[in-house]
Amino acid sequence: MKIGIFTREWPPDVYGGAGVHVEQLVQQLRLLEEVDVFCFGEERTDAQAFSPPAAYSDANMAVQTLAVDLEMVDAAAGCDLMHSHTWYANMAGHLASLLYGVPHVISAHSLEPRRPWKEEQLGGGYRISSWVERAAYRDADAIIAVSHGMRADVLDCYPDVDPDKVKVVHNGIDTNVYTPVAATGALERYGVPADEPFAFFVGRITRQKGLPHLLRAAEHFAPGVRLVLAASSPDTPELGDEVAAQIVALKARRGEDRVIWIDEQMGKEDIIEFYSHATAFVCPSVYEPLGIVNLEAMACETAVVASDVGGIPEVVDAGETGLLVHYDQSDPKQFEEDFAAAVNTVCTDAALATQFGVAGRERAVTHFAWDAIARRTVTVYEDAIANR
Repeated sequence: MKIGIFTREWPPDVYGGAGVHVEQLVQQLRLLEEVDVFCFGEERTDAQAFSPPAAYSDANMAVQTLAVDLEMVDAAAGCDLMHSHTWYANMAGHLASLLYGVPHVISAHSLEPRRPWKEEQLGGGYRISSWVERAAYRDADAIIAVSHGMRADVLDCYPDVDPDKVKVVHNGIDTNVYTPVAATGALERYGVPADEPFAFFVGRITRQKGLPHLLRAAEHFAPGVRLVLAASSPDTPELGDEVAAQIVALKARRGEDRVIWIDEQMGKEDIIEFYSHATAFVCPSVYEPLGIVNLEAMACETAVVASDVGGIPEVVDAGETGLLVHYDQSDPKQFEEDFAAAVNTVCTDAALATQFGVAGRERAVTHFAWDAIARRTVTVYEDAIANR
């Protein structure tokens, strides 16, 4: 069986959980099946990459995306099954399925109806991305949800989808890569003392990740708890300015050395070092189909404090590998106060943080191994072909 994988992200251009998922999944799938990868960006040796044609250089991002998708469709002749990831590639998988008469499988990493703030970034393109996703999901032969919470969201947002077509296959983690390290070079480079407690956040500056909530919660962190933010690539300049202003204000209240902002995309090795030495990894997301960053932190033996949205409760075992904080969009102040209290509980109790971290590593190794996830994905492929 020859699988065509359609994705926006592919190494070295991986900036989110979906990109991490695709990279790790393909690595394991190639041990089982023949796989061709079609991605966005510059030429690569391990994938066919496409950039928007010059004629579309000034077009809305959604229009540029469709132009790339059409080039992917043309290149995918000969694949026995198309598997697309995120709306950026869904139309490529959908049209290739129609053109070549083969099944189309979608991995549901997020849903446009659950991310209305994307209109800030895409403008009218958000209506195009929403249409793309809706059309692709309606006609897909199978949909792989990365959590049970995500499956429920798919069926809620797209009631025309046959529930039998929506399968749950959790995201995974390479626990040979994400593992505790003793090195402290990256911490020293960014001015973070390794021998003092700190809460660590890593993620893009987007409404989804709840960063403004975290910054307001941090006003209530215990005096000895430092906040380290690896936050960059804002969805819009306006959001970037909003977050920057919050950080400046927080530093003024807590002290310059109590809030460290790394305003750049960190390399994987540096992130693993920060995971390994953080007292707690913090994930205040307001929407998160699974939250692979929590898995990465757990694999590095770090306690997690996270919101209880989406698939996060399927990853973080509350009271065993960390603490979950209830998120209610109607009462953000309560969420922020509760989040601060949870961070303080973990970061001021070294024994508890260690206990959570050890249990988190065990859970990551036991329940989220990529080889088993790849085999379950192939089963979905086989069923889609059989039921075509």
